[in-house]
Amino acid sequence: MARARIEPTIILGPVLYFRGEQAERWRLSVLFILDGETEPEDLRVDGVGLAVPPRHVGSWKTRHVWRFDFAVPRGAEESTVTYGFEEGTRWRVTVPGIGARVRIAYTSCNGVEDEATITDHPAPRNALWADLFDRHAQYPFHLLLQGGDQLYADAVWECPLIARWRARPAPARFEEPMEPAMAEEAMAFYFNHYLKTWGQPEVAAVLSQVPSVMMWDDHDIFDGYGSHPEPMNRAPVLRGVAEVARRTFTMFQIGAPADDLPECVWGGPRGTFSQGFRVGAFGILAPDMRSERTPRRVFSDTTWHDLPLWLSRFEGCRHLLLLSSVPLLYADTGGIERFLGRLPFRTGYEDDLRDQWRSHAHRSEWRRMLKMLVNFSRAYGCRVTVLSGEVHAGGRAVLRGGGTEIWQLISSGIVHPPPPRLYTAALERLAARPDQPMDGYSLEMPAFEESGRRIIRQRNWLALTVTDRGRVIARWRAEGEPAIYEQAI
Repeated sequence: MARARIEPTIILGPVLYFRGEQAERWRLSVLFILDGETEPEDLRVDGVGLAVPPRHVGSWKTRHVWRFDFAVPRGAEESTVTYGFEEGTRWRVTVPGIGARVRIAYTSCNGVEDEATITDHPAPRNALWADLFDRHAQYPFHLLLQGGDQLYADAVWECPLIARWRARPAPARFEEPMEPAMAEEAMAFYFNHYLKTWGQPEVAAVLSQVPSVMMWDDHDIFDGYGSHPEPMNRAPVLRGVAEVARRTFTMFQIGAPADDLPECVWGGPRGTFSQGFRVGAFGILAPDMRSERTPRRVFSDTTWHDLPLWLSRFEGCRHLLLLSSVPLLYADTGGIERFLGRLPFRTGYEDDLRDQWRSHAHRSEWRRMLKMLVNFSRAYGCRVTVLSGEVHAGGRAVLRGGGTEIWQLISSGIVHPPPPRLYTAALERLAARPDQPMDGYSLEMPAFEESGRRIIRQRNWLALTVTDRGRVIARWRAEGEPAIYEQAI
């Protein structure tokens, strides 16, 4: 008698990842976290002749992370294929046709610093994930770009051993070592927090059907990572916690072990996670703006050297989508930062303001980045559009000058509640001010025709359509808003 096939116990997954376009194939990976030591059977994918074998990515206790890599053939029209184990559940993924429009969803801020506070929001935590999935059911997305804070890991400081360390007086605790038991505690927290956050039905449904490109920001590590004063940044315990966050980030958000990253991670040899892709008439560049961050720097000299080389790989593209976790083009909040810096107490906004490109600490790097993108756009005839989140509101901005035009689209957050009305009103006034960041260049945050306002003060996510000629049509889906905000580029 033939032995009955046992379907693996899936703890989390599938989670799809985009690996790039290769000739007439759409390269994907899919991740499963399974319980137990048994290696899973091969994966079956429509249109892929051979069964796809598993690759072991990592483990925690008895839970093992497995990845399957495959490439789906493409035709002239988009197609939907299914994948799964031979006698188990099957899932769907939609692949764009060759030279056809590509539909993209953009999200950020999938959480909140204290999850207990989300209960005060009038709508369910994952209402916008459900909205995204409903939209996907009507007009399937081919890609999901996740621009930062896919995980809110700030509760790592509540782990018992780490909390006891944090309660000890500074600066003495900044010299204390990271004990192995603390590292074990942090690993349990991050691994289980990914399982809990991504395992929620509305989130899991999207991750299983739309391939992601993810880039981290501070909350994927802990709030303000890299922007804290240097004695804190150098503390062995903070560095040890960040190293655990790094290990789980590569496992869950890239789908690979830290020492064997996929070729789309261009920054891998340098120890960062910057990623790049070419897809028909457009490209995607997601620089890692968190790994090398200090209170005075966004990028290291090495990354500044690499950036022009990475941009040159998009020669021939008509449009480049640049993921900047923090908005590159935004209202100047430097005055607020200076005001808070003079107060004799902390308000909690200091790290967030220091994270901004327009912080007084990063202003020279900000202008350097603007000049680099303007020169690239002019030299290669490639339009640049920046996608960002982090600020818990929606908006747009445009830089004009030197014969170029760079647009900024801001969407945040898909879960994080909007800022207070008073704060939003202050932002609205700042956004209305005329701005000249460099000689010969103007920066504007235009008001939306749909509302007459510059800031979308609702939770939101962004739907993008990229045409075969590289034109981008962007639509914000804002919670409770009957109008859909739109921008064509």
